[in-house]
Amino acid sequence: MNIQKTFDHIKNTVTFIAKSLGIGFIIAALLFAFFPELKKNNALWQSFFAANEPDFRPVSYAMAVKRAAPAVVNIYTRTTQTTNRFIYNITREVQGLGSGVIASEKGFILTAAHVVKDADLIGVALQDGRIFEAQLIGTDPANDLAVLYVEANNLPVIPINKNRAIQTGDVVLAIGNPYNLGLTITQGIIGATGRSGLMSNKAINLDHSDFIQMDAAINDGNSGGALVNSLGELVGINSAKLAPLNQQTTSQGIFFAVNAHSALKIMDRIIENGRVVRGYLGISGSAYGLPSELKQSEEAFAILVNEVESDSPAAQAGLQPGDLIFELAGAPIVEPNDVLEWLDNTKPGTQVKIRLIRKNIILEKTVIMGEDPITRRLRD
Repeated sequence: MNIQKTFDHIKNTVTFIAKSLGIGFIIAALLFAFFPELKKNNALWQSFFAANEPDFRPVSYAMAVKRAAPAVVNIYTRTTQTTNRFIYNITREVQGLGSGVIASEKGFILTAAHVVKDADLIGVALQDGRIFEAQLIGTDPANDLAVLYVEANNLPVIPINKNRAIQTGDVVLAIGNPYNLGLTITQGIIGATGRSGLMSNKAINLDHSDFIQMDAAINDGNSGGALVNSLGELVGINSAKLAPLNQQTTSQGIFFAVNAHSALKIMDRIIENGRVVRGYLGISGSAYGLPSELKQSEEAFAILVNEVESDSPAAQAGLQPGDLIFELAGAPIVEPNDVLEWLDNTKPGTQVKIRLIRKNIILEKTVIMGEDPITRRLRD
């Protein structure tokens, strides 16, 4: 019984295929009968298939690299280190390696501060083969940035577009000289923006750093190089790989770069003053939703104070953990970068009014801004 059913099923299938083929031949015969030019004109068929063939050109960022790479330099440093061994002092020279970005035709180069830290000699090698000794203009340890100067003409400058905003998910290319292998490109995407607290190993949202998190690999020698978008425009200065606080595990695919918009502003301040002087409040905090009755706009939010440093301007003004700051110097807080920019642009000694919520009560505190401890130590 089952064999008979199987045979009938096969028979029906073969019959269906035969009928379909027969109908196909009849349609083809009719087409050639009524349109004989189809039989002769092979070019017509070729053009039809060519027009409908998918475009399989590979995705490439070669043009972005061609635009940006000439402005990325190799940096070589020499540092003298002295160590004590019993009753002897042993001095040795240590060679360092990093990358940098020509950000001005006047000869100013952005790089990572840790690349040139304590260096006695800094050499810069351009992609066109020219080599220069560089002068250190100043550093900003809070953002791991340094500015160098070389006296040279016809310098290639990295493409910069100050009007183009970066977004999470953007494709980025890291350009540098890892392990002294020569110009090397790694590719990834932006995983987050506005990261802070990386240089102090604390989860602080109100320090002065503005880092981009991405997964384009940064290895030894890549630090200080360019992070560019798919158009070859500068979006960041490569800085660091995340180092876990317990140092017992290694991070995978988490790398950071200083936001180019912040880096360029810092460069200008270093060129002008030799260093960056910032206001200092002395709190750590995080973004927090603002009660709707206090919102002046949909975007407004508050800063929840997590910690107040002892003897800081905030402590002297009476700020406490748990306070919800919603207004600084008469202006509402719209986004975290507003707070960072406000701190950067507020000079030490400035008297500032801060409005906050404490246990559902609105209070106003007056703070006399201090100087950022990192820049103060550098000055002293």
